[in-house]
Amino acid sequence: MSKRLPETTAHVRIFRHSWQRGEIEGEVIANHYEWQFRWLFRCGQLVIHPSLGRALIKEPLGRFLEAKDYQLEPGGDYSFTIRADL
Repeated sequence: MSKRLPETTAHVRIFRHSWQRGEIEGEVIANHYEWQFRWLFRCGQLVIHPSLGRALIKEPLGRFLEAKDYQLEPGGDYSFTIRADL
């Protein structure tokens, strides 16, 4: 019998989305962590602040943004699951 992997739900809110500048800005909250992010999708750069816990969220947030970028709207609230206990 295998153990179930831990899961954490991350909640994303989009503040700004600009196709002209090629960027999406927002926040992501998972458990007691909260980060602000800016995704420069034309060059594939994801900037996350603050640095505390950034390594935990960068890869799963990047995958989420790449998969959903055309569906994300300013003011929208979204969520995704991280296979880790944050």
